[in-house]
Amino acid sequence: MQIISAEQIRSVLDWDGVLNALHNGHLGLRPIGDSYFIGDARFGLFSRGVILPGKGAGFKMASIYPANSTASPPLPTEQAAFLVLDERTKGIVAMLDGPEITRWKTAADSALAARKLSRENSEVLLVLGAGPVARSLTDAYLHIRPSIREVLLWNRTPSKLDAMRAELVAKNIQVRIVEDLDAAVARADIITAATSAATPTIRGKFVRPGTHVDLVGGYRPDMQEADCEVLRGARIFVDDRENAAHSGDIQIPLQAQVIQADQIEGDLFDLCQMPAFHRSAEDRTVYKNAGGAHLDLIVSQLVVERLNALAK
Repeated sequence: MQIISAEQIRSVLDWDGVLNALHNGHLGLRPIGDSYFIGDARFGLFSRGVILPGKGAGFKMASIYPANSTASPPLPTEQAAFLVLDERTKGIVAMLDGPEITRWKTAADSALAARKLSRENSEVLLVLGAGPVARSLTDAYLHIRPSIREVLLWNRTPSKLDAMRAELVAKNIQVRIVEDLDAAVARADIITAATSAATPTIRGKFVRPGTHVDLVGGYRPDMQEADCEVLRGARIFVDDRENAAHSGDIQIPLQAQVIQADQIEGDLFDLCQMPAFHRSAEDRTVYKNAGGAHLDLIVSQLVVERLNALAK
């Protein structure tokens, strides 16, 4: 069994390769999977298993402990591993660094959808969050939308954004840390949120027509990054219907009867089958990125394939 580090993963991945792999992976059979979460907001164990018929299987195990962010020095809030099983033998062939795979697959999940759902002439990107996934989302959106001319960064603790801002400035990208979130929402063409918010931070009355809103952080029923008004009247897509149904971003507006289940137009499989997505300049689109082990598996298989090719 190969044990593959975060450094090895980074050495062989690029956005085009990951996006193409995820797109192709969504052109075949739908995965068979299940997940469970034990714990609460203070500490939880999270796992997902998946079988991709004809392509293999995988299993993710994660420990989530937010208090680690306040340690001195700070420690990872999520520690995880992803196991890849061979399609022929059903044996474990590789164990990969979980957070690094999560960083790539989560951002690529959102970016793959946004290539169709966001406007091609989007110029202002607003990113909520300061963690590795928020940084990865920023990179992925800049890759798929070269029209972006300004990046706005927001976090409850602005100082946590200094390193992220410096990285973007070093790439000659116009970037600004904002404190007035409502004003930033009103300016953004694309909003992507990777926070652990239980109380909504994105308010619908400030979201302009034509904006694409990408909700990534919430994974529990009590977590909601955008208020119900963001979804009212929006064109809504999810990456995985079953996983998204457990998230507060979808469940709370459904329970409040602000949206109906049939307002969710499709998932990432549906989007990848579409030769084109037609949207008006006024359409507000919302994408709930709830994740799924099939995404981890597809990206992990790409890593294993590329490392094996280098070893030959």
